[in-house]
Amino acid sequence: MRETKKAILTLEDGTIFEGKSFGYEKPCAGEVVFSTAMTGYPESLTDPSYSGQILVTTYPILGNYGVPANELKNGVNEYYESEKIHCEAVLCQDYSWDYSHWQASQSLSEWLISEQVAGVYGIDTRALTKKLRESGSMLGKITIEGCGDTEFKNPNEENLVSKVSCKEVLQYGKGEKTVVLVDCGVKHNIIRCLVERGVKVVRVPWDYDFSTLEYDGLFISNGPGNPDFADKTVENID
Repeated sequence: MRETKKAILTLEDGTIFEGKSFGYEKPCAGEVVFSTAMTGYPESLTDPSYSGQILVTTYPILGNYGVPANELKNGVNEYYESEKIHCEAVLCQDYSWDYSHWQASQSLSEWLISEQVAGVYGIDTRALTKKLRESGSMLGKITIEGCGDTEFKNPNEENLVSKVSCKEVLQYGKGEKTVVLVDCGVKHNIIRCLVERGVKVVRVPWDYDFSTLEYDGLFISNGPGNPDFADKTVENID
């Protein structure tokens, strides 16, 4: 019988949900939100928009098709939305320890452990989602048996855009038209779609002064957290 450690999600109002750990064993905290996607957990977990959040999946099973390899095409990840997992943790009702897919290179559990991200299954995600739907996103923390405690943390009080943005100017593709992409937490699929249409993409950090560049189009990506922190982005646009 597989041995798993007890994991507890505690919401800021004191509500407790009990489950078992299948990811990296560490306490963590963040904003608890839910996703109704039926598939695509590798894409969701690597979406920078989920930075600082504890992601609850409403679909009842997770991990059944494993995780694809981290492969690059035209300089971006072919199957992921960024270079790493961004959420603090992922919660599900049931986790499939046995995965099957021709593209899979490892299990979801192995991936979470390698990225040091917590994963919890056995949670009553139906009850949790109903609570979040009625109350809105809430702060929460996850504690795992024998791994200590942590404090609640509001990710919207820090500059998450700066945290997830690229740190240097990057270029993708070739073409007669150039698009400057201001990276406030861009998903790689946006870059893929632009490159596939024959556009040269110049990806710049969120606070980069792009006024000195020559370009045909400007794309400002979405991103995580409080947009008030993106003041330098706004200044460069003005």
